[in-house]
Amino acid sequence: MSNPLRASAGELELEAIMSAIQDGRRVVITTTTGRTESEVILRYDGSVYYCDTPTRLHRHESERDMRRCIRKMGYGAGAEDA
Repeated sequence: MSNPLRASAGELELEAIMSAIQDGRRVVITTTTGRTESEVILRYDGSVYYCDTPTRLHRHESERDMRRCIRKMGYGAGAEDA
């Protein structure tokens, strides 16, 4: 497995995130809520997209749903505009 791509929320463009996970890389996004910093791992197993958060594993059955999640959560730069 290749090294994960690491970035802070909003640092990478949505397309860069999607391209990396579709190529089999894990993307580790660092988020900050209040004073708490945490990591979210975005990945794709070839059929299902996943968002591993510190408290929950989200599954997305389609690329469209994964894009929607990335936009909603603000993981990608410019994601709210897409």
